[in-house]
Amino acid sequence: MLIEKPQNGQFREHITIGKEVEIVTKKDQKTGKRTHGFVRWILTSKPYHSRGIKVMLQDRQVGRVQKII
Repeated sequence: MLIEKPQNGQFREHITIGKEVEIVTKKDQKTGKRTHGFVRWILTSKPYHSRGIKVMLQDRQVGRVQKII
C-alpha cells in the first residue's frame, strides 16, 4: 500500500521553481496572513521542514510555504 504525502508545503520534493504557492512571511507569522505568488528560489535544503519549506517568490518576498496551489 502506497501512502501519499500531503502537499502542504512541508516536503521539498513537492515544491518546484515557478510553482504557485501561498506563504507566510516572518512579519506575518503572528497573524497568519498569507501571501500568494510564484516560487523564484527554494531556500530550504533539507527534504522536510515542520513549519514549511522556505522559498523566495518572484517579487522577492521570503516565507514558508503553507499551501501549494
